[in-house]
Amino acid sequence: MPTPPDRARARLARHALQTLMCALVLLPCAPVRAQDAQTSEATGPAASKDGAEGSSARGLGADAKAYFTAPLHWTASDWAWLGASVAAIGIAHHYDSDVREHFIKTEGANAGASSKDLEDFAPTVVVLGATWLYAGIEDSSAGHRETYSMFEALLLSGISAEAFKFALGRQGPNETDGPNQWFKGSGTFPSVHVTAAFAVGTVLAESGNDEFRWLRRLLGYGLGAGTAYLRLKHNQHWLSDTVAGAALGISSAHFTMNRHLAGIEQRVSVVPVPGGALLTYHVNLD
Repeated sequence: MPTPPDRARARLARHALQTLMCALVLLPCAPVRAQDAQTSEATGPAASKDGAEGSSARGLGADAKAYFTAPLHWTASDWAWLGASVAAIGIAHHYDSDVREHFIKTEGANAGASSKDLEDFAPTVVVLGATWLYAGIEDSSAGHRETYSMFEALLLSGISAEAFKFALGRQGPNETDGPNQWFKGSGTFPSVHVTAAFAVGTVLAESGNDEFRWLRRLLGYGLGAGTAYLRLKHNQHWLSDTVAGAALGISSAHFTMNRHLAGIEQRVSVVPVPGGALLTYHVNLD
């Protein structure tokens, strides 16, 4: 039987490992400031002057390379973002069991019996599809850029999330009563559903016209928070899984927006004219 000092060392080692894994899951994220520096090195002053045109020329391959190598270019503020994210994940981990017990009591014995993966992913697909459809109907170049940013954020963050799920193998709340079962299951850390929802939702929330910013943020961040709630309700993830997914999705969204939406100014205004008013929409791609 392990002695008390042995158990204390085991707990310390386990917490250190969990902290390290929480940090590693966020390494592929590319904050905006780091991306600015990398873009300047790669393309020179012309890219800063005409970021919208430059982002179109780079392509998905160059974006993926910049995304996965972004930590090499991080600044102090970027590492501070990582530290804050790890702290949030750690706090959430403390309440993993409490949150699970709440939903088990609320949903009853059938909680976790059905994964509802497609049902929980549907709102993200709807938002992405609606943005693409609206951009096509309006023939809006800014809308197409926004759609592409959503898709790229979804793809890059999804690859990262799946890789870490496979590597860490954390058992979900539908598999075990304890939140510290790593390298044993199919993997739940981070939540791919929540990562995708926050990736798409953050682009929706932070792009477009400032006049409707409150509505965009309500819809965008509501998409992410709502998806996280569903994954907890359906007993498919621990709370810390969803927090890690949110951090990964938000960072990925800001990366793609900086690559593709920098320099785009959109404005809706009402201009008085004889006998009435004229609604105008202005997009500046320079």
